[in-house]
Amino acid sequence: MYRLRLADPADLPAIVDIYNSTVASRMVTADTEPVPLESRFMWFKTHQRLNRPLWVAEPFSHSSDGVNVELPESRSVLGWMSFSDFYGRPAYRHTAELSIYCHGSIRRKGLGSFFMHAALAAAPGLDIKNLVAYIFGHNEPSLRLFEKFGFERWAKMPGVAELDQIERDLVILGKRVS
Repeated sequence: MYRLRLADPADLPAIVDIYNSTVASRMVTADTEPVPLESRFMWFKTHQRLNRPLWVAEPFSHSSDGVNVELPESRSVLGWMSFSDFYGRPAYRHTAELSIYCHGSIRRKGLGSFFMHAALAAAPGLDIKNLVAYIFGHNEPSLRLFEKFGFERWAKMPGVAELDQIERDLVILGKRVS
């Protein structure tokens, strides 16, 4: 159904578009306005390290004989997943923040679970022992996804974000992966 690959610079406009598509919902990001493409160049560069990759998902299909076949639109980015440094200090080098973003047309169609399976399988090989995620307390779909894969609520930061004059909680989920 989906194929995962490392993001390349040509994917950045699609990655930013997917991210920006979540801003208006006030459920996914603390950004209150869409971010410009140029503001993500350095962020993209930090995800070119082997242990903190940025992956994109593309459409993929199987032929009747079970062989994987790329669809013509296979270069279209359906979503992305990144591993980011946690807190930027050497003692935290085995902990990474996991972020997952899906195109609006593909949400609730299994892409989040596809990313999650890939992240959990890849984490030990990336020298990651702990994965953390920062999710707004009112983002029930994302909370359910992470909890379905064994993430636990490690912390709740009440009212730390304000979106449209509404205070929002931040929930920190975590999972030991190795």
